[in-house]
This record gives sequence, C-alpha cells and structure tokens, in this order.
Amino acid sequence: MDSRATFITFATSDLDAARSFYVDGLGWTPTLDVPEEILFFQVGHGLMLGLFYAPKFAEDLGGPARIVTPVNGVTLSHNVSSPAEVDRVIAQALAAGANLVKPPQQAAFGGYHGHFADPNGVIWEVAHNPGWAVDADGTVRLDAIEE
Repeated sequence: MDSRATFITFATSDLDAARSFYVDGLGWTPTLDVPEEILFFQVGHGLMLGLFYAPKFAEDLGGPARIVTPVNGVTLSHNVSSPAEVDRVIAQALAAGANLVKPPQQAAFGGYHGHFADPNGVIWEVAHNPGWAVDADGTVRLDAIEE
C-alpha cells in the first residue's frame, strides 16, 4: 500500500449544518452533494473531504449506529501565507458558525496558528508556518525557509 490518502471522511450528525457552514459560510463548492447522505469537497491535490450523514455512514460500514463515534483526537490543517491570513480565515469561520477552540497566537513550532471546530466538531487548525512549503508536485517540505 502506498503512503497516501485520497479521501478523508467524517461521520456527521447534522449534514445540513455542515452544508450551511462549508458552502454558505466558507464559500466552498461541493464536488458531490447527495442530500441526506454525503458531501464531498476537493481539499487538495488528489484529496477529497467527505462529510457523511452518520446513519448512512453506519449503514455503509454494515454495522449498527453505535459504531459511529464523535470525532476525537483529529485536526485538519489549513496552512496559509501569513499571520494576517490566519486571523482572516479564523474570523471567516467564526462568522460562518464555527466554535473557537484556540485563538490565533504564536505557536511553539515558530509560526502562528489558531483552531476552530465546525458545527459537527471537526477541528481545523489554520496556520502560518515559515518552515513548511508545498512543491508544485504536491510534496510537502518541512525544511522550507521563507525568503
């Protein structure tokens, strides 16, 4: 198996709230939107984010609804070009209905970041990290230096 992921999918108890947040609040365009079932968004080079209505998620796994648990111990990260952009994205998310988890601030890794949770509890980190870079082919470099 190659070390890559093409879909990250979360069960969501309120698909309508997720749609309102991501589409209406953040302005994202769904790649696929099946009402009362699933939303897919292209979130990176070859990477989709799926928000799957929890009862349908459990059904797809072939198990009882109890197999669906709240999202726990996971963050999705959105890296931006400056601390001001971190502040702007966090403010946009809060205006769209996100809950503030950690206000934007200097980070231990040398950058600047903050965290919010979407209406279903998915935690997003918005970060400016001067040590990251993403090459044209999608390779992430952790040794980048701002010029």
